[in-house]
Amino acid sequence: MIAAPEHALNQLAGLAYAKGHGTGNDFVLVDDPEGAITIDATAVAALCDRHRGIGGDGLIRAVRSADIAEGAEILNEDDRAEWFMDYRNGDGSIAEMCGNGVRVFVAFLIAQGHVTLEHGDALTIGTRAGVKHVVRTDNGFSVDMGPWEFIFPEAAEEKAIDSLVQTRGLDVDRPALSVSMGNPHTVVALADEDELQDLDLTRIPSVRPLPPHGTNVEFVVPAEPLVSHGVGNIAMRVHERGVGETQSCGTGACAAVVATRHWAAGNTPDQNQASEWNVNVPGGTVVVKFIPSPDGSEHVELSGPAQIVARGVIAGNA
Repeated sequence: MIAAPEHALNQLAGLAYAKGHGTGNDFVLVDDPEGAITIDATAVAALCDRHRGIGGDGLIRAVRSADIAEGAEILNEDDRAEWFMDYRNGDGSIAEMCGNGVRVFVAFLIAQGHVTLEHGDALTIGTRAGVKHVVRTDNGFSVDMGPWEFIFPEAAEEKAIDSLVQTRGLDVDRPALSVSMGNPHTVVALADEDELQDLDLTRIPSVRPLPPHGTNVEFVVPAEPLVSHGVGNIAMRVHERGVGETQSCGTGACAAVVATRHWAAGNTPDQNQASEWNVNVPGGTVVVKFIPSPDGSEHVELSGPAQIVARGVIAGNA
């Protein structure tokens, strides 16, 4: 990450923040209901810097949908979406969506007293990937992530691969499958846990062809057997666009399951019996389920924990 100028944090002196995470995917959170605080890309990078800032995979600003342009569009889609998740990657770039971030965002809204959500209750929020519905569960939150789709559908359906990926730790290019969860993902299957652990994800993986807006890259190892007692299991590591390797990626977990299920179709008799999928990431485990939609599409549900772990105020260098 490029070091941000020292004055970036000085300009934010006095700003209250919280720190939260979902299975190790961590975020700086700022409460800005009226959309009055300006945090540009340089300031986001400074806040997320793990050595000279607070540290985080990204920044989430809680703002009422009516007070941000993208949120006003969301309200036209669903007027229940009072709150908008303004999410930026750790380098300051704008991101469409973050599955772990959505859960942490809702936990933050509850902690700030903006919403009350009992177990089983649902909350509608706005994101740059559209409206998301979040339900409070016994172990955190579940999120309807919306429909998935292949980024290169013809290649995906004909060959079950659409691109090649190279990264440190792999001796040859590996075939991959690209999936959109509102943001882009490219999924690579590996042979075993040793290959997964030997990856060096400190550099951006090379993806050919690269989706138009870049991509997150997931490396997965299916369990053996893939499905046990109706539950699918995979292990995953991820290099997130604009961040680097993270402990977890919610949308990436969904994309990884979509790709794994597609590869397994016709080869693993039990695979269609999987009612849910455990995705084991360095930061813990998230659960993915598929939900049929009346319009014929298939939605993906992601569930897992979310926790607010710290609060503070930016001191600056005065």
